[in-house]
Amino acid sequence: MEDLIQIVREAGNIILEADLNHDFNQTDLTDDNPMITSKEGRANFVTKYDLKVQYFLFDQIKKLYPDAKFIGEEDDKHPSSMDGRCFIIDPIDGTSNFIFDNKFSAISVAMMEDGEVTAGIVYNPYLDELFYAKKGEKAYLNQRVLQVKPLPLKDSLAAFGTSPYEEKLADQSFEIARKLLNHVVDIRRCGSAALDICYVAANRYSFFFELQLSPWDFAAASLILQEAGGKITTFDKKELFYEAKTSIVAANPVAYQEFYQFI
Repeated sequence: MEDLIQIVREAGNIILEADLNHDFNQTDLTDDNPMITSKEGRANFVTKYDLKVQYFLFDQIKKLYPDAKFIGEEDDKHPSSMDGRCFIIDPIDGTSNFIFDNKFSAISVAMMEDGEVTAGIVYNPYLDELFYAKKGEKAYLNQRVLQVKPLPLKDSLAAFGTSPYEEKLADQSFEIARKLLNHVVDIRRCGSAALDICYVAANRYSFFFELQLSPWDFAAASLILQEAGGKITTFDKKELFYEAKTSIVAANPVAYQEFYQFI
């Protein structure tokens, strides 16, 4: 775990040293900016730094685990199975935040063994906040042990994601958020699902949902939340799967139950 953490921290330096003013701020995102490309879906950006961080992580982790497979957000070719050891990586979760220097982005690295997440690391280099967990052990924020509190929704902040790449989900997302607003102190929309889920583990939020996420968005954070005593499932209360996109509900156990009483 210490070696993986060191690799992720070094990757964080790539983000911190990015020359955003030179690369992004002088060019409209709709123009032909060589530093930014777009994937399928609205506002689904890839920067040269996403690629640089991902290649660095692949290369360094491969030295630790020569036989490992890799699933990276910015990699078009994914392994056909998750048998053995497999790493699920999001080099910059919150790329739009990164482009606009809104410092709510994270590196997310999950290690899976035979289809089960056994280690997770989520790192926000801007705040030097590193969330991590090993299966069957405790979850941590830097050196502090994380343990979710059974706070009711009425005494909590909640957060949600808008699934911006799937515009057909926008109305439903905001309808749910509007219902949720009646039951919480307030709602946040921050742009990094990995950090949002970790914030539930850290009791900054009691509840988070998003109607569609990819495995690299939630794999590492899901273990961190579970090891902190939180609950995370699909929106229809099914166990998580890591082979395809899915909905996510992450909460402390009390807030989780309350949500399904009014939704």
